[in-house]
Amino acid sequence: MTKTYDISQTLSAETPMWPGDTPFGIEATWEIEDGCPVLVSKLTLSTHSGAHADAPSHYDKAGKDIAEAPLETYMGDCVLVYALDGTGDITLEELKPQLNKAGTLERVLIRTFETFPHRRWPEGFRAVDAGLIRYLAENGCRLIGVDTPSLDPETSKELHAHMAMKENGMAILEGLVLDDVPEGEYELIALPLKIKGADASPVRAVLRSK
Repeated sequence: MTKTYDISQTLSAETPMWPGDTPFGIEATWEIEDGCPVLVSKLTLSTHSGAHADAPSHYDKAGKDIAEAPLETYMGDCVLVYALDGTGDITLEELKPQLNKAGTLERVLIRTFETFPHRRWPEGFRAVDAGLIRYLAENGCRLIGVDTPSLDPETSKELHAHMAMKENGMAILEGLVLDDVPEGEYELIALPLKIKGADASPVRAVLRSK
């Protein structure tokens, strides 16, 4: 029997955001009351709120916006691997035993948190080594997803991981919630919104067991 896992964050005022970025907000424009039959709300949020897809324009001045992202990249076979025990950047050496057992490397999701930090900013989160990204690209990977806020360290200015993704034309998902999902192979569906000019988009990300 197919099981569906929701791997998205719930967006609310408590959703932790990158320091200095726009906090999430929701406010009623119209409310159900005398003379008004509907509730309509206004959202204030960062393009990088919760589980989200980075567009190439986020880290490349000449990159395409999220409206131009090919949807097939964000749907299809994937493998979830764990990086729960290490420290520092996630390397090929750490993940290779799991990757060698995978039937597909087309889309790779990496879990780093034992328990996802729903209400706090995760200082010192683990980043992805650029060498691992290049290895995955050489083996047909089109997308990497992580449960952290970024593939690169919070203080990075060089963005080595993002640059490796750019070099290989790979897509990025960040801020996934992978706590209750066993490692293994799944179908991923995580479609970004079609927002013209946007450098990223929140996604409703799900995994379906195979």
